[in-house]
Amino acid sequence: MYFRLFDCWRFVAAILIMAYHFLFAAPYGAEVGTGFLRRLLPLLDMFFMISGFFITTRYGSELRGLSDYRGFLRRRIARLYPLHVIVTLFFVAVAVAAMLAGADNYPWARELEAVPLHLLAVHALGTTDHLALNYVSWSVSAEFFCYAAFPLIILATRWKGVPGLCLFTACWVAGLELASRWGVFPSGHWTSADTMGAYRAFADFCIGACIAGVVARRSLDIRSHFPGLALLAAAVGAMIGQMPTYLVLVLLAASLTATALAETARPHSTAALRFAMPVTRVSFGIYLWHPVMEFLFLTVLWTRWIEPTGMIDFYVFWLLPMAATLAVAILSDRYLEKRFGALIAGPRPRSAGEAQLASA
Repeated sequence: MYFRLFDCWRFVAAILIMAYHFLFAAPYGAEVGTGFLRRLLPLLDMFFMISGFFITTRYGSELRGLSDYRGFLRRRIARLYPLHVIVTLFFVAVAVAAMLAGADNYPWARELEAVPLHLLAVHALGTTDHLALNYVSWSVSAEFFCYAAFPLIILATRWKGVPGLCLFTACWVAGLELASRWGVFPSGHWTSADTMGAYRAFADFCIGACIAGVVARRSLDIRSHFPGLALLAAAVGAMIGQMPTYLVLVLLAASLTATALAETARPHSTAALRFAMPVTRVSFGIYLWHPVMEFLFLTVLWTRWIEPTGMIDFYVFWLLPMAATLAVAILSDRYLEKRFGALIAGPRPRSAGEAQLASA
């Protein structure tokens, strides 16, 4: 079962996040652009919801003991960790070069202090109060936390089914609300956390698991993609209108549920999108590689050499790092991540009838 629409949504979200970060280098119009795209940041929560949906659908019935859990963690680490390490080491090299060059304008000391936390992927658990190195990689740390806590989702489901999982999710969110009231999160509220984003991500991950339960039981009979797309449009409208975050999360969850129900009811309904899958499946690579392209093309090439000449407009030039990010993400997925990931995951037998999920 390939959920092609979910891959497309993640791809669009990754492109928007990349555009948001690239805009900070713009010489004009940046305030308008970043202000608008900042309203769409709850799309990060959609990433984690989709991840929770995929992981629960794929592995929820497989984990029955400690050995299954170890194998699960090993495979998930193999999927995300190689690229995380590669990009982290790039920024370590930049920090070392800045230190050797005596670049006082670059926070190389703070960057190097964060290296152990990043290599252990614990920098989204509250171990630091600032983003460093590859600043977007807090989501990788958060994802690993979700994988580590995945047995809680399985236990809640086996306890009382989907209602039990929904109750567990509500209790987790209630705990995050209390922590927000007590000032635990540096950002002020759990829904905008990053250095403590693991706990935010797990709430979204649990919502995705609840969606997986609803879809598996066909609790609703939805066969058209219109409800899911309409709900997604409503969620985006709520973001742009700066409506309450909880409303946005509810609309996102509803859109994912309706879309998954429609696609499972009619698996071939999105066959026309098959041609785009080699590109849309590298959303994770786009997300992790774009800060590298931002540094090379915008911080170095644009700021130091291109902008002073006035030879090209920024909004024409920024298409270059975007294209480079996409190309590097595709090449990385094909030649780096899979090879290094295979070394971590090891050989794994596959049954002939095993179901597959797009980019799980």
